[in-house]
Amino acid sequence: MKKVFQSAFVLFALTSAAIAQEKAKGIIYEDLNNNGKKERKEKVLSNVLVSNGVDVVATDKNGAYELTVSNDNPIFVIKPSGYQFALDTFNLPKFYYLHKPQGSPASKYPGVKPTGKLPKTLDFGLVPAAEADQFTAFAFGDPQAYNKAEIDYFIAGIVKDIDKSKAVFGISLGDLVGDDLVLHPDYKNAIKQIGLPWYNVMGNHDMNYDAKIDEHSDETYEANFGPNNFSFNYGKVHFIILDNILYPDPRDSKSYWGGLREDQLKFIENDLKHVPKDHLVVLSFHIPLEDNNSEWFRVADRERLFDLLKDFPNTLSMSAHTHIQQQIFYGKDKGWKQGKAHHEYNVGTTSGDWYSGEMNAQGVPSSTMRDGTPKGYAMIHFDGNKYKIDYKVAGKSQDYQINVFAPKEVIKAEKSRHSVYANVFMGVPTDEVLFSINDGEWKKMKFTEEGDPHYESTFYKWDVSEKAMRGRRPSKSVKSTHLWSAKVPTNLPVGTHKVKVKATDMY
Repeated sequence: MKKVFQSAFVLFALTSAAIAQEKAKGIIYEDLNNNGKKERKEKVLSNVLVSNGVDVVATDKNGAYELTVSNDNPIFVIKPSGYQFALDTFNLPKFYYLHKPQGSPASKYPGVKPTGKLPKTLDFGLVPAAEADQFTAFAFGDPQAYNKAEIDYFIAGIVKDIDKSKAVFGISLGDLVGDDLVLHPDYKNAIKQIGLPWYNVMGNHDMNYDAKIDEHSDETYEANFGPNNFSFNYGKVHFIILDNILYPDPRDSKSYWGGLREDQLKFIENDLKHVPKDHLVVLSFHIPLEDNNSEWFRVADRERLFDLLKDFPNTLSMSAHTHIQQQIFYGKDKGWKQGKAHHEYNVGTTSGDWYSGEMNAQGVPSSTMRDGTPKGYAMIHFDGNKYKIDYKVAGKSQDYQINVFAPKEVIKAEKSRHSVYANVFMGVPTDEVLFSINDGEWKKMKFTEEGDPHYESTFYKWDVSEKAMRGRRPSKSVKSTHLWSAKVPTNLPVGTHKVKVKATDMY
């Protein structure tokens, strides 16, 4: 009897949910004067995509759309190329409406306030904009400030280093702050200073950790930034922004796990139906898709994602989270369905090694990452459906792309125990890296899987100094994925010698 009663109750709940569904309706129009109101002279826009986070529909010839919504749905426009959204005071695009009649569940950090009854019409204006097929976007990994002092480090070390003329918009790839969600407005005020449209990804340190189900882990994030799953177009590039963190971890209801819910995968499927196959699809999320022996990311979700991308020959993924920089390639052994491997760029972080280390010339912690990559940010250069990536070290000139580590002084010996190291920040193991001594013959360096010795030499300062070092002690080094070495030649005469290194990367 007990089982029968429970089954009847579940059926009742599902029936009630179906009754609670409503229709969101509206029009999409060309907002020529950018005032957020449809004027008589402003035309409606057909074939513009609108979504409720799962379904994707196109506006008809009258610019109208209709979507089914429940009591917790975003309604958002998928920006077409050649248009821009109006921006709020923080330069965040205004492309959505959050439908939460009862508001967010009670939580330590406030979420979305009750939105009440669904408006009779939800209209969105798009501003015409000249968008070239060649453009550049900034990509930030983990600003992750845990307090206002670290927000100031982010501003002084990264925001003030930005030349906004170099790009048309930016994306932050999660961990916008470090657990204290009260800092989200401070982060937004920092990003505002860059002066460009900015898109954001939710990270594991941006979540409501008192949430009971994954769907409620983003309530404060939604209140501050809007939907955490959406897409937009620029030129011949289709960008998909995803929350790929499952919380609580479905394996043990503790911590979190990389993965995607069924509704997210359905949104991606429905979204991609409208993307031309010859366009470039760029996915932006926080946790890398690498499974790390099935502990890092749920493999089944990655395989389903790859199934959805199998007919798109031009793809790129961008992630952060690791506080190192690496290029990851997924072949058929990892479930990729095409001959050419899928490239994931795991971007170096703007917080580096969590704002650790000695103060630098910018007056902020040097915060070199554990693989020897200095903290900084990326510039993704798009040309049609192709891309190239540059990494910009904060506080340095753009041409600083390799760090060379060599012994200061050695004893001349028959057998060398000393090496020259080159950390090529954007490198992959197959790159060609050469060195020369005193402008002599160029010789190949060996790809080396070990910790960066320059980083390790700074790490141990905190242990060998006779006086206590100020600042946060750096983290222990990890094997770098972009380090090369060569033995110091033994046939050099006594004296001072010059080492040069050059590298050709994947671009």
